[in-house]
Amino acid sequence: MKRFLLVSAALCALGLLSGCRTQPQIARLPVQPAGPVSGVDLHAPRPGLYTAGQPAESDWRAIAARGVTTVINLRTPAEMDGRDEAAEVAAAGMDYHAIPVAGAAGIDADNAAALAALLQRVDGTVLVHCASGNRAGGLVALAAAADGQPAEQALRLGRAAGLSGAEAQVRDQLGLSAE
Repeated sequence: MKRFLLVSAALCALGLLSGCRTQPQIARLPVQPAGPVSGVDLHAPRPGLYTAGQPAESDWRAIAARGVTTVINLRTPAEMDGRDEAAEVAAAGMDYHAIPVAGAAGIDADNAAALAALLQRVDGTVLVHCASGNRAGGLVALAAAADGQPAEQALRLGRAAGLSGAEAQVRDQLGLSAE
């Protein structure tokens, strides 16, 4: 997590020094179609960390080819509809971890601390996903704030990681006023 803070602080300093505002980068990951799914959008909020919505079973090899070594699933078992994502990810050669986060209500300090602890232990590039990327972005923001990032900076990181529908809730938890 210390590496996360150092990299985040350096990136923010570069942004401030450049005097320009940029939109969060979203990397497009080409994948083989799986039914109506033609790809998955990977958000790259910081080096070594991708966030996304739910990848299809056929996406894992392409995700591994992108350099991802570890997948962290934030969806609950009930949401997985019988899918054995751990086996899918292992078959693609990546490590798998799950932190079940029950909807937007699960975007809280405890789950953010669990994510931060896991990110600190994992080596390599990580993909954190939920159904849409909203929970992933929210927990990334809360974890960054808990690790000492200023609230506004943590919120920007969360947005870059996919935070959208739960932003008001995350702003409140960060002690920021509503926009």
